[in-house]
Amino acid sequence: MPKKNPPDFILFITVLILLGIGIVMVFSASQYVTIVRFQNPFFFVEKQLLWALIGIVAMIVMMNFDYFKLKRFAGVIVILAFILLILVLIPGIGKEVNGARRWIDLGFVSFAPAELVKTSLIIFMAYKLSKMQNSIRRFSSLLPYIIVMGLAAGLIILQPNLGTTIILCGTIMCVFLAAGARILHLSALCGLGILAVAAAIYFEPYRLKRFLAFLNPEADPQGAGYQIIQSLYALGSGGLFGVGLGQSKQKFLYLPENHTDFIFAIIGEELGFAGASLIILLFMLFAWRGFKIAITSPDAFASLLAAGITCGIVLEAIINIGVVAGSMPVTGTPLPFISFGGSSLLFTLIGVGILLNISRYTVQK
Repeated sequence: MPKKNPPDFILFITVLILLGIGIVMVFSASQYVTIVRFQNPFFFVEKQLLWALIGIVAMIVMMNFDYFKLKRFAGVIVILAFILLILVLIPGIGKEVNGARRWIDLGFVSFAPAELVKTSLIIFMAYKLSKMQNSIRRFSSLLPYIIVMGLAAGLIILQPNLGTTIILCGTIMCVFLAAGARILHLSALCGLGILAVAAAIYFEPYRLKRFLAFLNPEADPQGAGYQIIQSLYALGSGGLFGVGLGQSKQKFLYLPENHTDFIFAIIGEELGFAGASLIILLFMLFAWRGFKIAITSPDAFASLLAAGITCGIVLEAIINIGVVAGSMPVTGTPLPFISFGGSSLLFTLIGVGILLNISRYTVQK
């Protein structure tokens, strides 16, 4: 094992900046709705701040925990994640919100098993694929891991949660690519994935309505197209420098989910093109440092682990921003580090902690 270096400072600061912006924007976006619903303007930001502190502690712990030891727990964590994915589908155990059963209510907090699955599968795939070397170019060698990915995706889509399913599969495909899988095999898998997503949309009425609204939101401005139209209003009214922090009009119950999945629209409205561009640049900076760590990692396991964590976070950001900008159908995907949500924030910061840990062993190439 190479000598330890200081963790990647640029990556660490980038994450803290994104986290700080997220806390401010959660307060700004949710202030009115929390007054109406809970008579407490700090209701959501207090929860977000608590999760951020827990997440930072977890990030620091993982930053100092030898990533190489994660191999020992890879299988156990994946099995636990699959058990929780099954349990969340059982009425009485899984908490149902807006027709979706994605959370397990622990009393003092709700926990989303899908977030654990994303992190655990990255660790598991990185460990297993790092030992395959040239055999990964044979489809038969790759097939067991495709089945594991498919099972996880199937359980998540039953919640239903198509957005997380797409992110999970896209991330694991990136790990396959980084591990050296053949482009022909991955292209075939992508084709099957597109067909599966198309079927999931076609045979589920609410998803089909969302997709048709994406193609033409003005056709149903008070129904399926309402959210994306309000999102575009928010982005458009922001102009170059925005209407001012805390001055959003769309957060007055016009834009649904304005502190979670559509928080980027409030950023665009209050901070304008400049603020939205800053967020995008920060994620680009995160991607650069993450992939740099993957390239300069001391071993195959670390390289695949860093690539998977980076791809997962960046892909989630791309999909969220694409949805808010009307470039993709609505999927219910949060913006990493910024959207309100405890489980998502915690496991994202755990992933960053692992990434920072790997950065301490990188070697210049």
